[in-house]
Amino acid sequence: MVFSSKPCCFLVLFVFLVSFNALVRDVGAAGECGRTPIRSATASLSPCLGAAQNAGAKVPPACCAKVGALIRTSPRCLCAILLSPLAKQSGIMPGVAIGIPKRCNIRNRQAGKKCGRYTVP
Repeated sequence: MVFSSKPCCFLVLFVFLVSFNALVRDVGAAGECGRTPIRSATASLSPCLGAAQNAGAKVPPACCAKVGALIRTSPRCLCAILLSPLAKQSGIMPGVAIGIPKRCNIRNRQAGKKCGRYTVP
């Protein structure tokens, strides 16, 4: 029985390419909100909708809890949400929404940090 190394090399190369492609796709899937899709991250902040549309609206405690958790785990995600097309479609005003952490008295907010053209108060 004669053993040919060519098919074996092609098989190893094929497995490597498939594995590499899966790895690259997984890395590409992680965005500002980690592996959480921006739509899901935005939906999780639904208690904040009224406060994100009106600077005079009272911020619900549920909103403050969600925003505080998001700032602790992934502060860049909050900015990505505020600047997303979904936020715009929902009527969120980024200039108003960026002030929610301050309105919630969240101490570890990134005051002075830029989010697009907006600055965190």
